[in-house]
Amino acid sequence: MRLLETEQLGNPIINIAIFAAFVVVTMGVVIRVTRGGKKKAGDFYTGGAQFDGRQNGFAIAGDYLSAASFLGIVGAVALYGYDGLLYSVGFLVAWLVALLLVAEPLRNTGKYTMADVLSFRMRQKPVRMAAATSTLAVSFFYLLAQMAGAGALVSLLLGITSMLGQNIVIALVGLLMVGYVLIGGMKGTTWVQMIKAVLLILGAGAMTIWVLALVGFNLSGLLGEAINTSQAQGSTVDLLAPMERYKDPLSLISLGLALVLGASGLPHVLMRFYTVPTAKEARRSVTWAIGLIGAFYLFTMVLGYGAAWLVGPERISNMPGGANAAAPALAYELGGTILMAVIAGVAFATILAVVAGLTITASASFAHDIYNSVLRDGKADPAKEVRVARITSVTIGLVAIVGGVAANGQNVAFLVALAFAVAASANLPSILYSLYWKRFSTAGAVWSIYGGLVSAVVLIVFSPAVSGRPSAMFPNVDFAWFPIDSPAIVSVPVGFFLGWLASVLRPDGPEVLDRAAEMEVRSMTGAGAEGALDH
Repeated sequence: MRLLETEQLGNPIINIAIFAAFVVVTMGVVIRVTRGGKKKAGDFYTGGAQFDGRQNGFAIAGDYLSAASFLGIVGAVALYGYDGLLYSVGFLVAWLVALLLVAEPLRNTGKYTMADVLSFRMRQKPVRMAAATSTLAVSFFYLLAQMAGAGALVSLLLGITSMLGQNIVIALVGLLMVGYVLIGGMKGTTWVQMIKAVLLILGAGAMTIWVLALVGFNLSGLLGEAINTSQAQGSTVDLLAPMERYKDPLSLISLGLALVLGASGLPHVLMRFYTVPTAKEARRSVTWAIGLIGAFYLFTMVLGYGAAWLVGPERISNMPGGANAAAPALAYELGGTILMAVIAGVAFATILAVVAGLTITASASFAHDIYNSVLRDGKADPAKEVRVARITSVTIGLVAIVGGVAANGQNVAFLVALAFAVAASANLPSILYSLYWKRFSTAGAVWSIYGGLVSAVVLIVFSPAVSGRPSAMFPNVDFAWFPIDSPAIVSVPVGFFLGWLASVLRPDGPEVLDRAAEMEVRSMTGAGAEGALDH
């Protein structure tokens, strides 16, 4: 096993050269595939709905497999063992829940954004305003994770240990992100996501086989070696013991709720289903995505325990980026500077692809739902709407930079779990009620979205994740009165309850029931779905 005398991994010149090559190649692809496009709103938001099921399946995997999936989960497994696997299992099960409950019905009734579905049979303005607000909030929390992951990754590549240097890296990532979106729109972003999915799964798969080969493809042997290294470095965590980090059952249940239900409310993942032309292609893309995502999450278990064995929890904790450095550090142990630089480049492409998708979704929500539907009564010029979306993209980039600086040093899997909690609380109740309950009213949608959103955000702000302990975002202050990191155990029931209560107290008129029947037919059969995508 290679001994690292310093926190710097590999040769910074080689690292930055391979990293820059990924940026140049992906930017070249974006420019090429979007040449002459993006003039209509549909081109910018959905890529003209021109992608087939296989392409979209890879793009969905590229959108869903974020820095949290690669850097965060591998690091969490390496440091906490069994508890880290909670994230891996939770993210995978969450994807299956999203497919079973919301993916195809949402695609059949929408056009560009989640708000299209929620406002389909209700009063447009209040519902669109609430849905857009929620989309922007979820996107912000998710962006925090990606920006923190980018700072950790590039800092590891270049050996940057100062917070100032890492914050500069985060700012550069934010500017790159805005560039991808402004140049490529959804079409360019989709191609980046497809390339990134292939590279990420191939890279993770190759490392998984390599790690298993070192122990004779004996999984029990790998676990034993991980435990031995962990104990030799003085770690007191039992990598095979459950609930070491989540001894409180309420914390465990709350995290589980956030992970399992959150994906069904993530706007940037659900928006991917609008980039295919038919419901049949949407189903085909789901088939591809299931295989790719399922295989990847199996890889993360081996990579996490492999990092615990070959690198060790203590050394990982002391590297720039902490837990987020486990996967690149494992690559360095396996194949030296070149492999580590390639894997880090793939991880960085992962971050760029996801943040571009998030930015597209947030800017589309603001321009389409707030600017066009609320402020312009649906009569805005499409070219001007796209211009507003691009201005919004720049604004989101700047906000993401500020938030990423605040979240720098946090485990990205944990930060994404917070985004999942907000999505599960603010979006999922209203989505399920809209699709499956005819009596769901405009007031119910507004109360559910705002109630779930506010309760989730408030509980996160006053949780130990933000203050009151050394690993918090603000460790030097303590205003944590809510004892659990994830708010889902409280905020998700609040979202469902308020949606039901407001619908009972303030029902809509009979015309809503007629629209509800139309929505049910369309969501379940796909009838009229292609018409919904005309632009």
